[in-house]
Amino acid sequence: MTTAALAEEFESHRPRMFSLAYRMLGSAQEAEDTVQDAYLRWLGADRASVGRPAAWLAKVVTNLCLNRLTSARARREEYAGPWLPEPVVTSGGALGPLESAEQRDAVSMALLILLERLTPVERAVFVLREAFAYSHREIAGVLGIGEANCRQLYRRAVRAVTDGRTRFDAAARRRESLVESFVAAAREGDLAGLEKMLAADVTWWSDGGGKVTAARRPIRGREKVLRFLAGGMENFAYAMDLSYAEVNGAPAVVARMAGAVVGVAAFVFRDGLVSEVRAVVNPDKLGFVAGQLSHS
Repeated sequence: MTTAALAEEFESHRPRMFSLAYRMLGSAQEAEDTVQDAYLRWLGADRASVGRPAAWLAKVVTNLCLNRLTSARARREEYAGPWLPEPVVTSGGALGPLESAEQRDAVSMALLILLERLTPVERAVFVLREAFAYSHREIAGVLGIGEANCRQLYRRAVRAVTDGRTRFDAAARRRESLVESFVAAAREGDLAGLEKMLAADVTWWSDGGGKVTAARRPIRGREKVLRFLAGGMENFAYAMDLSYAEVNGAPAVVARMAGAVVGVAAFVFRDGLVSEVRAVVNPDKLGFVAGQLSHS
């Protein structure tokens, strides 16, 4: 095959490979880099060894991710403040179809955070099984382990992420309406309106990565979150352009200043109230989503 033909075939697999790498790494930029590394290996591979391209690429990408996860874990232990996954706009299908609550949950920030509890191999088994419906035999082949061991790793991974797993409890249109109401109240400085939208035990997470001002610990409770929002509106919100987007399968607010994306806040609702907000304001984590929004 010519280089052009190889490149064309690889591109047909790129979305799936990016989706796999992102779920493994929680970073869109690292996922893109991993897919590019896989492309270089694809170009240099002995064609006779490739067999089924989709399976070959899945194995390459998975193993590249396993290598990256080892160093990523060490970096995250030293991370300044809460670590959140890099946000991805999902309304355009960047992470595959999200037509059900289960599919949205599979790419949610909440689940990606829970996956940090797993060892790299457990994470690979969980992602390949849950998100891509690989059989245990196929996963064992990808990872070079026994099928029985694969099943054991999967059971262990499921137990580890079961506690604290957040489920979506509102239809997509309802969730969008709730976030738009939140944005409208924030724009108007309507603290009373915001208070009515917050659950009593609401938690606000901010990921600034030490690069910008952000809460170093989760803010818990309606009153504390409301004070935090009041301070934000006083200092920043009136200069921001706030808009709705679907991020990681969840309703979110995108904040811009002078046209530049400066923050993305994803919402989780329970009984029609905001129960969790995960806000990414680390500029190093906003490049990918800014690129997506610039082309939308």
